[in-house]
Amino acid sequence: MPAALFGPPSGKGENLTSDTTPERIRPNNVLGRLPAEFSGKLLAGERTIALREGQTLFERGDAGDGCYWLRRGVLTVSVASANGEQRILAVLGPGELVGEIAMIDGLPRSATVQAVRDCELTFVSRAAFTDLMKRHPELYRDIVMTLAARLRQSDEDMVATSFLTVRARVARALLAFARHLGEEVGPGRIRIRHKVTQSDLAAMAGVARESVSRTLGAWTRHKILEGSSRGGYVVHEARLKHEASAAEQSS
Repeated sequence: MPAALFGPPSGKGENLTSDTTPERIRPNNVLGRLPAEFSGKLLAGERTIALREGQTLFERGDAGDGCYWLRRGVLTVSVASANGEQRILAVLGPGELVGEIAMIDGLPRSATVQAVRDCELTFVSRAAFTDLMKRHPELYRDIVMTLAARLRQSDEDMVATSFLTVRARVARALLAFARHLGEEVGPGRIRIRHKVTQSDLAAMAGVARESVSRTLGAWTRHKILEGSSRGGYVVHEARLKHEASAAEQSS
């Protein structure tokens, strides 16, 4: 895979200039919780870069010297299995912040992030973030509140997921791909223009791959799902959403 992209893209991405719009940052991340005047200053003082489809933003183990605000495009977050096979853990869309924990602890990256659509991102260095916090220590309260809210949300998500059936978990994972990587090909039918393996769905849903296989087989028989991982899945969105919500209500 390509080396990580930090600071100047070094041929991996194109330096861009564009207006910053901190209001579009998701409020559940470190920059999104800061007052707009401060997050705006951080974004205005850093580089905006372009990442082409298929390029790697950074890899697991790379230096954590800052974070990226995804302005446009789609990224996947993945890890490698023991035999080197990639497993997608999350799909991220515009407004998301990538690698933000490194802004606080400076530890190496815990996952690999790649572009699956052409992306435009703004890099915010840890040095700039640290300098801001030194000059405005009152902002630490915002950071603590953000991390506390994230931890509370993670606990709530874990509790909610523990009561979901396998079908509901897989439906939610597949809907995440459809939301970020899908295109409408008919009334209520969405084609996912990306290879989605059963292992990816299993990793995102937190279930065994064999369970995913059985679930996809049942959906194919009932015409909720068409196609294949290799050729691209076509999902019937309303019916798939029903699978997710109905399973949750019946648990």
